[in-house]
Amino acid sequence: MSWFKREKKITTPAEGKREIPDGSWLKCEACGEIVHVKQMQAASYTCTHCGASFRIGSSEYLSLLLDKGSFSERDRKMRSTDPLRFVDTKRYADRIKTTIEKTGLYDAVRTGMGKIDGRTVSIAVMDFAFIGGSMGSVVGEKIARAIDRALKHRCPLIIVSMSGGARMMEGAYSLMQMAKTSARLTLLHAAGIPYISIMLDPTTGGVTASYAMLGDINIAEPRALIGFAGPRVIRQTIGHDLPEGFQRAEFLLEKGFVDMVVPRREMRKTVSQLLKLLAE
Repeated sequence: MSWFKREKKITTPAEGKREIPDGSWLKCEACGEIVHVKQMQAASYTCTHCGASFRIGSSEYLSLLLDKGSFSERDRKMRSTDPLRFVDTKRYADRIKTTIEKTGLYDAVRTGMGKIDGRTVSIAVMDFAFIGGSMGSVVGEKIARAIDRALKHRCPLIIVSMSGGARMMEGAYSLMQMAKTSARLTLLHAAGIPYISIMLDPTTGGVTASYAMLGDINIAEPRALIGFAGPRVIRQTIGHDLPEGFQRAEFLLEKGFVDMVVPRREMRKTVSQLLKLLAE
């Protein structure tokens, strides 16, 4: 019964080779290099080899943009009521509950007031960890309230988008948020209050088709995927290969869909300079 015997010796790490502790190293998806977590954090959560941005949470991005200790969160515990009683592989209500427990967030955007180099701003930062950063009724309402605060305090608005698009579990309720937030931004524009939109990887679907692309200045991080339908869907639909870098930030900059592509390490400085210019 030799076929039950292991013929080859099990390979083990080479003698003296240092094993990588779990959670201490990350692989960059852009260049394949292994980056130490502390180095990545010190570099504003970017790859120290190629400069590509790692996907981070709303809390981390707020700390990168705002003055230390200046953020005051609003509407934190607002959560979906599951208006359609939606069920797919599990009940939407259960999915919401599980995600809240896992992430500590109540929905896919964190909103509030803060300061950048002493200048007060109303800010909203989306979080991909909460059901893919999808836009449901709560996201739309919190974005609308962030716009209202900018109107009330006559301060600039900043929205950082990172989303897979509209939340299918809420159907038309989700799609209505596109019109709702766009209408609010029209009021902001009429009042002459600046709005800076920052798009991270990925920013797609209904978020791209509404507030993410309506900034007075639209900024993208390098290599960020930005579009409505994904490149794979478009390729299958038209039956042709797509241009190199299609729907990436640099491609959109070339075509005039975004105004600037700014590395994450320079984002706070760039936004601060823009706020100063827009205030003059």
